[in-house]
Amino acid sequence: MKKVQLTSHDQLGNTGLKTGFWLEEFAAPYYVFKDAGADIVLASPAGGLPPLYPKSDLAEFQTELTHRYKKDPDAQRALASTVELETVSHEDFDFVFYPGGHGPLWNLAESEVSIQLIQAFERAGKPIGFVCHAPGVLRRVKKQDGRPFVEGRHVTGFTNGEEADVQLTEIVPFLIEDEFRRQGGLYEKIENWAPHVVVDGTLMMGQNPASSEGVAKALLKLAQG
Repeated sequence: MKKVQLTSHDQLGNTGLKTGFWLEEFAAPYYVFKDAGADIVLASPAGGLPPLYPKSDLAEFQTELTHRYKKDPDAQRALASTVELETVSHEDFDFVFYPGGHGPLWNLAESEVSIQLIQAFERAGKPIGFVCHAPGVLRRVKKQDGRPFVEGRHVTGFTNGEEADVQLTEIVPFLIEDEFRRQGGLYEKIENWAPHVVVDGTLMMGQNPASSEGVAKALLKLAQG
């Protein structure tokens, strides 16, 4: 089985605005996995329907796969009934994927349950994938020797420039690019908003929403051997 882990956080700092998961970053991987015949389990810290980042539902951010999701009652029912993260064991899954949206920076980055789960997947040699802001959930993940998980690894994630473009540099709890560089990660990026996927062993990351399908395909390819 394949696991998709979503955020339950819906507050964009102290702005009074809403955040959550980014629709395209869920829909594209969901259908990559689904069309490959995967059994998918959706999870979130609180269980139930995770909060959708309202901005991601605007017309300009829709894709063929978000439109497919909106016409798919089975997918909508699955999303509305995510299991609670604490009930999930890495032993039951082939890999785990985290969609982005700003929400993960607040709750999943600080979730001990998520931290332990990622460490368990990685130490079992199972693929783990993250896109856009989701790589930020690795902030407090450690290697077995206690050093930062990203130290010495090729990584990517939402860039400082992309965060500046959406005018949230001073709102987010940390900047992924700065945090990964501070922890010794070999951070890579290309031009803002262009698809960019980085693979380092069983770790796969996408820079931004446009990278979500590419990360999912890389994750699936590795899991299938």
